[in-house]
Amino acid sequence: MNDRQPEADVPLVVDLDGTLLRTDSLHESTLLLLQGGPHRAFSLPMWLTRGKARMKREIAHRVELDVTGMPYHDELVAWIGSERERGRRIVLATAADEKVAQAVSTHLGLFDEVIASDGVVNRSAHRKASLLVEKFGERGFDYAGNSRDDLPVWERARRAIVVSASAGVRRAAAERTEVEREFAGHRGGLRAWIKALRLHQWMKNLLLFLPLLGAHQIFDPALLTKALVAFFAFGFCASSVYVVNDLMDLESDRHHPRKRLRPFARGVLSPLTGVGVAGLLLIAAFTTAWQVAPAFFAWLAIYFAVTVAYTFWLKRKEIVDALSLAALYTLRIVAGGAAVALPYSFWLLAFSMFLFLSLAFVKRYSELQVMLAQGRGEAKGRGYRTEDLPLIQTLGVVAGFAAVLVLALYINGDTVSRLYVRPEMMWLTVPILLYWITRMWIKTHRGLMHDDPVLFALRDAVSLACGAMFLGVLWLASVAW
Repeated sequence: MNDRQPEADVPLVVDLDGTLLRTDSLHESTLLLLQGGPHRAFSLPMWLTRGKARMKREIAHRVELDVTGMPYHDELVAWIGSERERGRRIVLATAADEKVAQAVSTHLGLFDEVIASDGVVNRSAHRKASLLVEKFGERGFDYAGNSRDDLPVWERARRAIVVSASAGVRRAAAERTEVEREFAGHRGGLRAWIKALRLHQWMKNLLLFLPLLGAHQIFDPALLTKALVAFFAFGFCASSVYVVNDLMDLESDRHHPRKRLRPFARGVLSPLTGVGVAGLLLIAAFTTAWQVAPAFFAWLAIYFAVTVAYTFWLKRKEIVDALSLAALYTLRIVAGGAAVALPYSFWLLAFSMFLFLSLAFVKRYSELQVMLAQGRGEAKGRGYRTEDLPLIQTLGVVAGFAAVLVLALYINGDTVSRLYVRPEMMWLTVPILLYWITRMWIKTHRGLMHDDPVLFALRDAVSLACGAMFLGVLWLASVAW
């Protein structure tokens, strides 16, 4: 068979991971397996001792990968469709397990044949090349791939279709056969990583400064420096958790109108790289935390443990997930007090729990509104149903007003008289908070709320004005005038 043979007579063979998909099905299947609990990771080495194909089979038989929402290379898929319309035979040849490959083939409806790992033989690199030559002959097929594992196949293919490959892989492919076509990839750069690490969410860690603010020690240089270091330690830990949470939520995010644009969900960033980055951030977090204080290190460890429990279990339990989110915000305040060795009041913790419980229900309410608009009865990966909307709204409003009540009772106590020169000024904070909470829920009820109410508040001019007025009242109550 040679280049002069009619194109329709030359099979087009397409790789799956990194080529047809912008991600790796094995990595995603493994993450899906771990959703049942991190302890499942201990089974992987045992399966791997029986061969990589066996490990893939064990994972594939324990999870149901949702191939309908996965990030496909749309331009490549369109081109394959046009080749098929010309009468060309299209073959999916992948090292992924047969179960995954068949699911992709059924979903796309583009392939005449599927070649995949069968639990015994891992059909990659040289094994894939030998099998394709056996079926179609030397130089008897064109092959679409993306990585160095595909070089042995290109060496025996008639032509190469290079997809989302590095410059080195493109050069190596051209040295082995004629490159017919190249499809560019969308690799994640600095902007994608900034989005994945959610650096804007570090604003939530300003809660660590509340004990300093409440004790009127915010301008103490030594304490402020410690609080700043603690802020970065919490930031590293939070970013690590955000990455892990996104990796665990890949399937549910891909069915969400906004979250599907997250870097991991779109296949812009590699899940394997994400795991590595999360680990490095976690090491940086606890190394930095130890420099602050052993007590702060301990509270950061508790925060991390709760976030892990939330990622793998708690967020799937209705009500428990909202309580967990409120607790995570409150833990920031407790950790901030431990960092600077200042006490935190019962009133502050109670106020924080009720306020952030209300915002957690705002988050769930807005997500369920999206599900309702899409005609779906429940949120994927959550314990809520759209019929819960009225109850969630009621619980959220009650929690918000409870925060206002706690603030009013605190103002009426002896602590305010000791800390503030004009304690009567503090009463102005009550209507400000009452207005802000009521407005947040009106926005939510009208479907105008972002998935993250804290992020919404940081970008909302009225919310920022309320925050400025609240702090202004605290300052006025603190000074003699």
